[in-house]
Amino acid sequence: MTMILRTDILQGSPEWHNIKLGVPSASKMDCIITPGGKPSKQKEGYLYTLAAERISGMSAPSYQSQVMADGLEKEAKSRLLYELMFDVEVEQVGVIYQTKEQKYLASPDGIINREYGLELKNVLPKTQVKYLLDGKLPYEYIVQVQASIFISGFSRWDFMSVAGGLPPLIIRVQRDDKFCAALKVELESFCEELDRVTDKLRALT
Repeated sequence: MTMILRTDILQGSPEWHNIKLGVPSASKMDCIITPGGKPSKQKEGYLYTLAAERISGMSAPSYQSQVMADGLEKEAKSRLLYELMFDVEVEQVGVIYQTKEQKYLASPDGIINREYGLELKNVLPKTQVKYLLDGKLPYEYIVQVQASIFISGFSRWDFMSVAGGLPPLIIRVQRDDKFCAALKVELESFCEELDRVTDKLRALT
């Protein structure tokens, strides 16, 4: 499998938001499938959101808390910390597509040597304490990380969470073939339905 990288687009830029319109993204695939590999109850709402984006050409409004905004500002520092800890260079990319059809995408926080990806989270201290005590990939990011692995074709992905004054949590996540197989089935069905709904809406305009 040969992934398609868009390194010419900066994450967060107008161009980046534009190419993501109406396209299922790894960060939202928990709306399609659960961590247990079952269809998500949020599937219909996400499908309608993407269909609306395709027709209107506008992104759906999204909530961004102050914590989320602060996390985006701190991401560069977290990326540098990871580079220093592992003596690697993290390549920044706009999006990754699995195939030339570009039916779905991932927007990783970085990739290393074109061999594996990186997901960075800057979290509240209390959240970091919980993550450190659990010592595993947080449940709420299982789908995002495995979806990123599936789309990229990589065999692993690193998850790193950071909170000021506390140790970072770094979890190396291996590809879950069973989950990726279930995700493929759900994604193909979802994308087919998204195309059908979009065609119906276009016929009404």
